[in-house]
Amino acid sequence: MPILLDLFLTFAKIGAFTFGGGYAMISVIDTICVEKKKWITHDEMMDVTVIAESTPGPISVNCATFVGFKQAGWLGGVLATLGVILPSFAVIYIISMFLDNFLEIAIIANAFKGIKIGVGILIVDAGITMLQKMKKSALSVTVLACSVAVMLLADIFAWNFSSISLMLIAAAVGLVSCLVGKKAGGGK
Repeated sequence: MPILLDLFLTFAKIGAFTFGGGYAMISVIDTICVEKKKWITHDEMMDVTVIAESTPGPISVNCATFVGFKQAGWLGGVLATLGVILPSFAVIYIISMFLDNFLEIAIIANAFKGIKIGVGILIVDAGITMLQKMKKSALSVTVLACSVAVMLLADIFAWNFSSISLMLIAAAVGLVSCLVGKKAGGGK
């Protein structure tokens, strides 16, 4: 199959059958793009996930754009992005046209309750997979532990603390560590 068509169809399948947004899609994108199709490496998936989280837009769209661009240039990026977006857009458009009170239908409301559980599991799976593949050092484990502790405490005590602030602090710690390490190693 030509790569452009393969990119579009692969991401259309991901977009059509993964509920819960970008975080839920990370695990599926990893399985398909890294393990099955070998379009990117595990390290690239980790990097693109961090970059996609740090840039504007849905994480799944950013991941699709990266993979598509890496495989087939800008046209590959566009087609992979369209593939991941179009199924959701079509479903939402159709629902908005025909059903004003879609979630008031009992069977639909109950289905979405079950989907919420599945989405939670997909997000936890993506987190565990990334944790397993993370290069472990004293710094990375410390940053991870502190981040988890801060977010748990913020939830428990209902503190208004943005996860974006936490990411910026972690990035600053990593940057300072890198600069100190280079200076200690003679600027290499």
